[in-house]
Amino acid sequence: MERIYDEDVCCCALNRIFGFRPRVALALISELGSASQVFRLSPKELDCLLGKDVKARQLICRQSLYEAAKELDGLYDKGYSFVFWKQTGYPRLLEECEDPPVALYVDSVSSPEEVFGRETAVAVVGTRDISDYGKEWCRKITGALSRSSPAPSIVSGLAMGTDIIAHTAALDMGATTIAVMATGIDTVYPSRHRAAAKRIASTPGCALVTDYPPGTAPLQINFIRRNRIIAGLSRAVVLIESKEKGGGMLTARLAFSYSRDVYALPGRIDDVRSRGCNMLIKEKIAESIMSEKKLVESIGLRFREYTGRQDPARTVKDVYGGKYGEDNIGRLSRIVLCIKRNRGITIEEIAESAGMPYKEVLEYTAMLETDGIISTDLMQRCYIRLK
Repeated sequence: MERIYDEDVCCCALNRIFGFRPRVALALISELGSASQVFRLSPKELDCLLGKDVKARQLICRQSLYEAAKELDGLYDKGYSFVFWKQTGYPRLLEECEDPPVALYVDSVSSPEEVFGRETAVAVVGTRDISDYGKEWCRKITGALSRSSPAPSIVSGLAMGTDIIAHTAALDMGATTIAVMATGIDTVYPSRHRAAAKRIASTPGCALVTDYPPGTAPLQINFIRRNRIIAGLSRAVVLIESKEKGGGMLTARLAFSYSRDVYALPGRIDDVRSRGCNMLIKEKIAESIMSEKKLVESIGLRFREYTGRQDPARTVKDVYGGKYGEDNIGRLSRIVLCIKRNRGITIEEIAESAGMPYKEVLEYTAMLETDGIISTDLMQRCYIRLK
């Protein structure tokens, strides 16, 4: 059997053909039993199934399969994963939605089964133009979720404002996070988040995810469609701040239509960035967030109090935030998180785990030790010093 009729290749081709109409592709797969059977239909059979959809009929051909196979081979060579509908590893909650994507491209050091196999995922979304009040509560809420038991994956969209704060807060707490992109898996938007995206993709259990083929540009319509995946992946959606219209509002309403729990942070009635949240609460679409503890328990998780112990990654930001750029802060945070998770880890082991040159890790650990964040012994084993 030719490689072009493998199920991953056929699903990839159908995703490219019906990307904006996944229901059509999924209906064909359900009707025929597999994606490969779609490409074995005769022109007459395709006419019966697709009717006046001339463009789709023309694209369901061997050439589309050759292009899909070439695309996937290139992605696999670069270490990306590809998981399709009904395949083991495809997100179970997303599969239950009425309009899930045919397939997902995944950039992660972990397998799709590990990334999507967690018992709970919670989306934290909101406006790009986030206020200081929103930033504070975004970190508080993400921190409380990250400390809860079992700790959920934090899902968001890698955008400026609320999204990147949620992703970063989760990583700093040692939790997992999933960034759903509105571009191809090979394009990070905005470009200023490349370091954060690399950090997500290189952290076990975390991932960059998209249903758009490689090379897809960040068009506005893509962000709108992307939101259904954020909502579909998550058991609950938390809206931090939003105007009456916006991506966060759309994600919250989609989540409600998927029978997910929706929570919104209430704000001042004269603050335009809180109008969306207040509206959803009034319409009884969202439950008002009154405290981190009540939110965590409402989602069905066990709340764990903050013990007062300093978080090393947070301390890194506080100490070096005014001195170094985001790339350096990200590297320092990765090092302290490696030490936090593996007490007594050596500098050589940190370099291997964090994917950084040994010399670079040696310089950073010397800096961290000088500033009292870590300590090292004669065997180059590292320990967190914070109380």
